Amino acid sequence: MAKVLIVTGDAAEDLEVMYPYQRLLEEGYEVDLAAPSVKKLQFVVHDFVEGFDTYTEKPGHTWGSDIAFSDVDPERYAALVLPGGRAPEYIRNDRRCLEIVRHFAESGKPIAALCHGPIVLAAAGVLKGRESSAYPACAPDVEQAGGTWIDSEAHVDQNLVTGRAWPDHPAWMREFMKVLRTATG
Repeated sequence: MAKVLIVTGDAAEDLEVMYPYQRLLEEGYEVDLAAPSVKKLQFVVHDFVEGFDTYTEKPGHTWGSDIAFSDVDPERYAALVLPGGRAPEYIRNDRRCLEIVRHFAESGKPIAALCHGPIVLAAAGVLKGRESSAYPACAPDVEQAGGTWIDSEAHVDQNLVTGRAWPDHPAWMREFMKVLRTATG
């Protein structure tokens, strides 16, 4: 079965890494978790608390990455997943991470991005003329990159499937699985 690459790092949203990871395994795909280095990553849990203007952050699970960005051969993977959380804020500054993202975008391979994940797409310069959902606070990033922000739990723009945040998981992954199955036969 085809392999899927999840690109993330420390402070990724726990649910946004683990849900697609397990869902893809359930479907029979092999999944590699790529990060700036091979190490045990610390994920976080974002939630909403009454009276706060934004989400709160608590420690989540720890999980080991399988491969460093520098060792990723994107030709070996059929699709890419970009979870949210705070990890996208710093991995978007990693030159190799952006090269990996550009490979998937330029080759038309399926890409799933959720919450803050689309800011990595923006940094890679692959959103110009595209439509992307994202966490609403990331709408300016999508638009500054030449994209159109769409308020949707599962927006499909050709090979790109995006959503706003972890509550959108069922719709987001349902649409991504359709795109992935079509691409991988």
